[in-house]
Amino acid sequence: MTSEERSENTRVRLQTDWTKGNWGTGIFLVCAHLAAIAALFFWSWPAVITAIVLYWVGGSLGIGMGYHRLLTHRGYKVPKIVEYFLVTCGTMALEGGPIQWVVTHRIHHAHTDRPGDPHTPRDGGWWAHIGWILWGTAQNHTPATIAHYAPDVMNDPYYRWLSRRYYVPLLVVGVLLFIFGGWSVLLWGVFLRLTLALHSTWLVNSATHLWGRTRFETGDDSRNSWWVALLTFGEGWHNNHHAYPTSAQHGLRWYEIDLNWLGIRALQFLGLAHGVKRVRFNRVSSAWQPVAARVKSEHR
Repeated sequence: MTSEERSENTRVRLQTDWTKGNWGTGIFLVCAHLAAIAALFFWSWPAVITAIVLYWVGGSLGIGMGYHRLLTHRGYKVPKIVEYFLVTCGTMALEGGPIQWVVTHRIHHAHTDRPGDPHTPRDGGWWAHIGWILWGTAQNHTPATIAHYAPDVMNDPYYRWLSRRYYVPLLVVGVLLFIFGGWSVLLWGVFLRLTLALHSTWLVNSATHLWGRTRFETGDDSRNSWWVALLTFGEGWHNNHHAYPTSAQHGLRWYEIDLNWLGIRALQFLGLAHGVKRVRFNRVSSAWQPVAARVKSEHR
């Protein structure tokens, strides 16, 4: 980090008006955490199973495979109906609508760990984890910023609607969980599951830019973290991802568990995914390289 960048980041922190936060979001997060604690006193097997299933639906199908690798980086292609399904699953994580999420993440890649990065740990680990949501940009972007970073997504009428009403799918699911399962299933399936899922995603912003191993020299602080990868179905192989952002596969070695990649491979096996982008280790040059021939063969 250069002295100029350090000075700029310090200036940004000093200019933050701590009296003007995203108070609606903050109040909701406090309530969600309290409800998550209450869930521990309403334990039942149906509640636990529901939480596990929805954790996978929101975190893997939704955020990892849908919002991130498909919509943001276009690492693979699927029929539109499958794309809409995966992205709608992403709303189960309540991390904002698809347009806002894509814009935030593309900004992160454009300015990783430099001034302009909305959640770099160089502004503080706590800031990278949750501070940027409470006092920073969060998922709030101007129309001009959205038009610059996500014109492909904002041109889709369904994504424009879903970005305005991203809480509706989870609200519907919550009502159904309460009707058919009562308080225990609601508290576990929505609040406890949601709280854990949010922190897991935020760890990709904070922990994987602070701790872990670096395989590639990417010019930023991205790291590979096995334990964050386990919590996020493979998103913790963050240094790999920053080296090859459009690759649909983040776990590049056999021991780097990447369940999101396995999900994409399952779609490919079913004939629902094509144009899959990935990198392979070239043993001749001893380097990781995009393998165009492999990508072409996976189109068929």
